[in-house]
Amino acid sequence: MVKDIVVIGGGTAGSRLARQLAAGAGPAAHVTVLGEETQAPYNRVLLADVLAGRYGPEVIALPATEVRRGVRAVRIDRADRVVQCDDGSAVPYSTLVLATGSNPVLPPLRGLGDDLPDGVHPFRTMDDCLALAAAVTEGTRAVVIGGGLLGVSAARALAERGAQVVLTQQGEHLMERQLDLQASGLLREHLESLGVEVHTECRVRGLRGRDVELADGYVLGSDLTVLACGVRPRTGLARAAGLEVRRGVVVDDELRTSDPHIRAIGDCAEHRGQVYGLAGPALEQADVLAGLLAGEPASYTGTRALTRLTLQGSGPLDLAAFGETTPLPGDDVVRLADATRGAYRKVVVRGDRLVGGVLLGDLTTVDELARTWEGDEPLPSTPLFHLLGGS
Repeated sequence: MVKDIVVIGGGTAGSRLARQLAAGAGPAAHVTVLGEETQAPYNRVLLADVLAGRYGPEVIALPATEVRRGVRAVRIDRADRVVQCDDGSAVPYSTLVLATGSNPVLPPLRGLGDDLPDGVHPFRTMDDCLALAAAVTEGTRAVVIGGGLLGVSAARALAERGAQVVLTQQGEHLMERQLDLQASGLLREHLESLGVEVHTECRVRGLRGRDVELADGYVLGSDLTVLACGVRPRTGLARAAGLEVRRGVVVDDELRTSDPHIRAIGDCAEHRGQVYGLAGPALEQADVLAGLLAGEPASYTGTRALTRLTLQGSGPLDLAAFGETTPLPGDDVVRLADATRGAYRKVVVRGDRLVGGVLLGDLTTVDELARTWEGDEPLPSTPLFHLLGGS
């Protein structure tokens, strides 16, 4: 009997699952992928490089996957196992996979409603990226709201296109989730060397047309504003269908939701209380689920995710962070810093385990460190400085 597998979402997770099923499930499965975006599946991690003009959209396209593009699923009928779509079609399933991804967080700012004002852009999809690229010319004044990974990437890309960029971050330092204060300081210096004006501990109150009003009343003049305030799992469809949803759609080790006929993977899924929002876990979940749906014994126990970023400029700055970068009482911390080269390395060790690290500049040791961390094996008793390797 042929299984009808329907995947809602043609992004990183959904397209990977479809490719793996095509390679492994054979004629026993008929796979339909519903993709809301009109673009062919692409590598979202490289959107900033498209915005910067370094790559064309075709360069970051994912391997060919058959997707019904521009089709949005609007309702899941769990009783009849049918997905209703906005084009009037009804797609039956024996197994449904939610790979709905995440939505950009739109902050509660004055002057910001459901419809974004002219000149105000999110930065999440290829359409967002192309709209921004079309709006930027040499000397364009751009304000980026949000100093996390997404905001830093957008600010760097806009600066590469010749824009005058101001980056605002409400927190104490840039990329607070991944970097400690010292590493963030080096990142800030690099961005400023590209001409980016960085403001931390800076709260945005609202928008005045295209201009940005800060909490102290100061107004940043702007030709365009980029909202890079993070993302949240896209769970509306699952919630409306009565599935268990916390921060994300709750799944078990076989990526099953509270309905055994429905699975969830990628940014929308919450596994053991964790929502990753990164490409690596999404790909791993897709691979595990492909094996399960092909009848292979498999389970997903979580992903140890590494964040990497390369910033261009007079010289590129490579950055990598993994695990817990803020030590707890009793942890051992090893740091090596070279202010002249703008290089920084730090690892956190708890007992005999490596639990996290940050590297900027020289990443020659990152792969070995990441393997040590991912393997979660006892460290040798030699001095901890060997962990940082290099010169």
